[in-house]
Amino acid sequence: MLLAASIDACSSASRGNEPSSTAVDASPSVAISAAGPGRGFPTLGPWATYYGAAASLDLIKTAAAYRIIVIDADPGIANFTRNHIATLRAGGANRVLSYFNIGAIESFRTYWKQVPAGFVAPAANTDAQLGPYAGYPDEVWMNPANDAWQRVLVDVVAPRLVAQGIDGFFFNNLEILTHDETSTKPACDETCVRGGIELVATLRARYPNLLFVMQGGTESTTRRGTVGTSTYASLLDGVAHESVFTQQVGSAEVLKTDPGVVADLRAWNDAALKPGGRTFFVGALDYVNSCTNATSAMEVYRQSRAAQFSPLEFLSSGERSLA
Repeated sequence: MLLAASIDACSSASRGNEPSSTAVDASPSVAISAAGPGRGFPTLGPWATYYGAAASLDLIKTAAAYRIIVIDADPGIANFTRNHIATLRAGGANRVLSYFNIGAIESFRTYWKQVPAGFVAPAANTDAQLGPYAGYPDEVWMNPANDAWQRVLVDVVAPRLVAQGIDGFFFNNLEILTHDETSTKPACDETCVRGGIELVATLRARYPNLLFVMQGGTESTTRRGTVGTSTYASLLDGVAHESVFTQQVGSAEVLKTDPGVVADLRAWNDAALKPGGRTFFVGALDYVNSCTNATSAMEVYRQSRAAQFSPLEFLSSGERSLA
């Protein structure tokens, strides 16, 4: 089922040539965690994303309004406590996912420079750093195939997020897997792509009952990828993509459909995946220029409905106003 964004409150990937598939031999040997509600979303919406602090959010109203809520549960930035997240979960009626940046890293994360003994801090891991993230001076692209970076993600970051009481991960910047040599962004070669897919397989092996949603990177590189005898798609419970019906031009968001992204999302939908026997989640998020820009918001909603997408709601990223 495709879900389309509907703007509620304030808060693109380069496509290039794609290989038809990516095969990975992955046999992760990691401890298995019982954390999580099980595979698949019982309800596909409405859903919201909020990357601010719990103190600025009415938790009770949010929990009543949305069935899927994406937050930044990183304890290092202290946006949410376990109790806050438990309130949002509403006794299991809702699914709360945490933003999990695995294709890049922001320098404000505590684990940018501080990691337990035996790990390599990302700031010092120049081998993993692929280049600056244009438009985000506090962020760098990271190579998901780098062993030291994988260890930080799997053995440091993921357990900290899970300990917060979340239901799953909302993977960000896995679009790195679609950056080939024609991209204007740092390229991810075949080894990099294999490593990224293997990384998600390792996380799935450890957390078989958590929900996994991949934002971006929805091209055929990931959709047709394989991990051993399984498909990469089978590791996920959903995908999402930004800027489907709106695009950023300079500092403004304009109404403009990206037909390639629409086709990619439809392809995931057409795959008829059934994680946990439930319908695969496919979400679209679109931005406008102001919290009060109801005209553009309604036009995005109309186009989404015309495309037979089901509406969803998006709260805040803290940076851009959303539909």
